[in-house]
Amino acid sequence: MRQGNENEGEIIVNCPTNEGGSPRRIVGLTPPSALDYNNLDKGTQRQNLRSQKQKRLMPATNSLETPTGKSKSKQQEKPSALKIYMALMKPKIIFLLLIVTWGAMLVAGGGRVNWLIFLWTTLGGILASGGANAINHYLDRDIDGSMYRTKRRPVPAGWVVPESKAIIFGVILSILAFILFATQVNLLAAALALTGALYYVFIYTMLLKRRTHHNVTIGGVAGAIPALVGWAAVTGGLSLTAWLLFLIVFLWTPPHTWALTLVVKRDYARVDVPMLPVSLGEDEARRQILVYSWIFFIGTLLPTLLRTMGWFYLAVALITGVIFMRGAYRVYRNGEKKDAFSLYKFSLLHLALLFAAMVIDTILVSSFSFMEW
Repeated sequence: MRQGNENEGEIIVNCPTNEGGSPRRIVGLTPPSALDYNNLDKGTQRQNLRSQKQKRLMPATNSLETPTGKSKSKQQEKPSALKIYMALMKPKIIFLLLIVTWGAMLVAGGGRVNWLIFLWTTLGGILASGGANAINHYLDRDIDGSMYRTKRRPVPAGWVVPESKAIIFGVILSILAFILFATQVNLLAAALALTGALYYVFIYTMLLKRRTHHNVTIGGVAGAIPALVGWAAVTGGLSLTAWLLFLIVFLWTPPHTWALTLVVKRDYARVDVPMLPVSLGEDEARRQILVYSWIFFIGTLLPTLLRTMGWFYLAVALITGVIFMRGAYRVYRNGEKKDAFSLYKFSLLHLALLFAAMVIDTILVSSFSFMEW
């Protein structure tokens, strides 16, 4: 016979002997769930119910524990060396700069460019931009590791050991870019490409980025120089149109970048980088986005007003400009992060469409005189 004892967890079982003698008392322990539930006080009842509920809700996991105590499923596998060094070059940024370079080359060449010049300029642009970006990885390694958006970059992730390999890689790429431009294209293109890389590293990254909210407006020069490089690669000089292309990219940079910084403001605030929303507040950042968007929109019309582009480019600039301004007003009026991110994404497409329109317009104007302004 089984009896509950007053001591929690203890049971007494009376078992008769085989010889028919007096029963033996066997004392053992059992978990509270095996006891008579009604004999427990109300506090213990509630505690047991909570414990059982938590066990039912606890998610099961099949992941194995590593010697560090972390689950293998949560550990990030190290990519191959090729992928690591490709990531150091920031290929997405390089592609955007190449769009600007290609557009400037095709406009300068009237829609036609020697394929070898096109090839060497593309390769030189990749090396020059990639070298500057790799050096930027090294210089920003301390803040990249504290920002959610950048903490998985190769240097803060610990994939480049020693970290100095990043800056060595960047310097080598920059030297190769200059040599390639100087020997296969021309010295002006080489000097401009080197100037862009040095400006990005020393002026933007080292001097401006962590000191002033004007970092983007002044630092935008680096992103606009590829327009000059592309033009110089084809013509060996710089004309008014080349500087107008430079101006468009330069004016495009502030609203494009500030739209993104509104989305990731907490990241920059965490590492004390004085991007506009961090230093002057989100309201002022939205106002500045609207102001600079108007300046950029007017700047996109200058090539036609100054008779360097025709009707086709003007139509594209007006249509895309109106869409861009609607997005800027939405950011200014609503203050929603989704609106800021939408403006940021469209700004990428906007710039690409403008340069594509320039190329098409150049071809049309050279073929049909009525397309001129």
